[in-house]
Amino acid sequence: MTQVLGDFVLSDDKSLIQINRVHEMLLTTYWARNRSIEVMQKSIDNSLCFGIYKEELQIGFARCITDYAVLYYLADVVIDEAYRGQGLGKALMKFISEHEQVSDLIGFLNTKDAHGLYEQFGYKTSEGEAMARRHP
Repeated sequence: MTQVLGDFVLSDDKSLIQINRVHEMLLTTYWARNRSIEVMQKSIDNSLCFGIYKEELQIGFARCITDYAVLYYLADVVIDEAYRGQGLGKALMKFISEHEQVSDLIGFLNTKDAHGLYEQFGYKTSEGEAMARRHP
């Protein structure tokens, strides 16, 4: 699935993903700043991935971990700092929420920020219900 939005292209085509750019963008985040490029590649290989591109340069990324039947977990949503404030996060979330492989599924995400963005697409904070297990 591909969508053109002005000067930008949104796509779920994994062959377009630029792992070095994804790594560079995710290193600026609080959740993935210590993740190796090898781990990032493995996570991409095992997820439904989305990219935003401008003139061949990847400037946005997100991925869904899913069973394609009941639920998905939205992860690693990031827009290059130089392109923030242009509505690209919103465009990426719209693209994902309308994607044929996840649009009818229950979506989960865990985030410390951008709640207003995610709420526009039906995500709600769930106090006292979510549980997580982290490796030691």
